[in-house]
Amino acid sequence: MTDIVVAVTEDGADDVRLDDLGRLLRDELLQLPEATAVEALAAGEAPPGTRGALVAEAGALVVTAQPYAAAMLTIVGSVWRWLKRGDGAKRTIRLEVDGDVIELSGASTEVQEKLVEEWIARHAAEG
Repeated sequence: MTDIVVAVTEDGADDVRLDDLGRLLRDELLQLPEATAVEALAAGEAPPGTRGALVAEAGALVVTAQPYAAAMLTIVGSVWRWLKRGDGAKRTIRLEVDGDVIELSGASTEVQEKLVEEWIARHAAEG
């Protein structure tokens, strides 16, 4: 299994807005059979006296998937389509696997397609 950390940022957004965006993206990713789990990214321990044991990082998710090119391509493609459907706000999505990061935002489609293909190839087993 491969864990893909997905983090959404938006110009001018506060933590509540980022949390909302993360939940919307999570709902979409949960529909993919290639995503075996989609959870909030833990940012640390919750303050003493609170109910939760961990605090989630606003707008950040961990997607667990099979380490195959087809599965990763489906997940990254879904994230990218979600990003493009945005309401005109300037958003960026940061994807990370084993410390290797790619950010999707305003670059031309052709440039981003090439970058995404290379990034996926580095992390996907033949399948």
